Amino acid sequence: MIKRLPDAEFEVMKVIWNNVQPVTTLQIMEKLESGKNWKPQTVLTMLVRLIEKGFLKSERVGRERNYTPIIQKQDYMQIETGDFMRRYRGNSVGSLVKALYDDQNLSREDLRELKEWLAERE
Repeated sequence: MIKRLPDAEFEVMKVIWNNVQPVTTLQIMEKLESGKNWKPQTVLTMLVRLIEKGFLKSERVGRERNYTPIIQKQDYMQIETGDFMRRYRGNSVGSLVKALYDDQNLSREDLRELKEWLAERE
């Protein structure tokens, strides 16, 4: 079973998911937000953890290490969303949408997208 990732590891996975794979260690470090100021050893530690958790596979190519996701972004996001729904909104999509937009006005574009999404599922 896939478990929820800590925020820092999720940031690393987003970099990997959002780039052409495989991704090198250097590419990962370059793409991470500069505001984090993570040391290379911190990133390497997170990559090892992600491998141990079954999210990544790693392969050495010359002097560089390549990382490829085992768990795809869409699969993880479904688990993350389902977990959120169970914990905070009692599995109610209506409650979730209301909580997200209760204090905001939905634009016509937002409403159109929601209607299309609902129509696709009917």
